[in-house]
Amino acid sequence: MIEKCFSAMKVKKAVILAGGLGTRLRPLTYDIPKSLVKVKGKTLMEHILDLLKRYGVTEIYVAIGHLGGKIVDYFGDGSKFGVKIKYYNETIPLGTAGCIYSIKKELTEPFFVINGDDIMTLNLADMQEFHRKSNSLVTIALWKVEDTSQYGVVELMGNKIKRFVEKPKKEEAPSNLINSGFYLFSPEVLEMIKPGFSMLEKDLFPKLAESGKLYGYKFEGQWFDIGDFSRLENAEKKWRNLP
Repeated sequence: MIEKCFSAMKVKKAVILAGGLGTRLRPLTYDIPKSLVKVKGKTLMEHILDLLKRYGVTEIYVAIGHLGGKIVDYFGDGSKFGVKIKYYNETIPLGTAGCIYSIKKELTEPFFVINGDDIMTLNLADMQEFHRKSNSLVTIALWKVEDTSQYGVVELMGNKIKRFVEKPKKEEAPSNLINSGFYLFSPEVLEMIKPGFSMLEKDLFPKLAESGKLYGYKFEGQWFDIGDFSRLENAEKKWRNLP
């Protein structure tokens, strides 16, 4: 059954957003970029690549910035890790949407976008089928949390995302589902991004929600946001490497 899911997977490309400063992990990130922080003996970006490779996603575009040369040195062209990697260096900050727009000539078919500081396990083949059936422009993988006050929470109408509520108290939250930092994009959405600095969360997603083309895919498995040292410690204790 698993093999059938893998063979049905069509998406071959992914963009990893690895240009962040990782300020809440300083002094560690003074010397290495956040994507090279390790959990259970592997860098965060290796964990992401493990998931992508599992589903046949091997054409990887990495947006780099802060200490990006160290990511290039570590991963090279990706051949040692079973993928092909191209790098796009942000000489000036472009934001999470702006850097994707700068790669648009490579992205002529559906593609995944992943935050470089989140690690997770989910069924990418199932997510793609959900995206196709929904006729979505962007599908966001949604993770369930107990404490909504630490995250941006989604309000859903069916599977459509209506809006995001930033860090609500539990009793005021419209759901307990949050943006996991893992997305599936249809290439048409790139026409909605303007050149220059722009953010997915503030500039693109609200427009998509208003047009009814932003969907949420709920998943179970594992998800860890390596946002600060306490979350890094939690991931080190609880993360289970992919077999």
